[in-house]
Amino acid sequence: MRTFKSTQVMAFTGFRFQANLGILAHELAASQPIEVSAELNMGEQSELPEVDQLEAVLDYRKVHDIIIEECTAVHVNMLESLTGKVCQRLMRLPGVIGVRVKIVKLEIFADCAVSIQKQIGAW
Repeated sequence: MRTFKSTQVMAFTGFRFQANLGILAHELAASQPIEVSAELNMGEQSELPEVDQLEAVLDYRKVHDIIIEECTAVHVNMLESLTGKVCQRLMRLPGVIGVRVKIVKLEIFADCAVSIQKQIGAW
């Protein structure tokens, strides 16, 4: 049987939770609703893992937990800072060669949301 190589990107979308984020008075007084999406470039991979076991791949739970931990651990003033912190932490995972993170402040204005997306590593 012929095998092929492929580029694998792991994506996490639709995280919605409260974060202590912002510098405005109402943001300092209460947490803000955010939405987080992340993509991890895992680089070139075989079509199938060597074995069909969790140990052969990056455990999704680790990524899930990192995103929530980084966004809820402490108050962060700037959306740019929080996005960068999440990127840095995800880049430390084994096998990850690139990361894209988008964080949306859902209620910063009455008529729109604001988001920052950062991309680091290989794409």
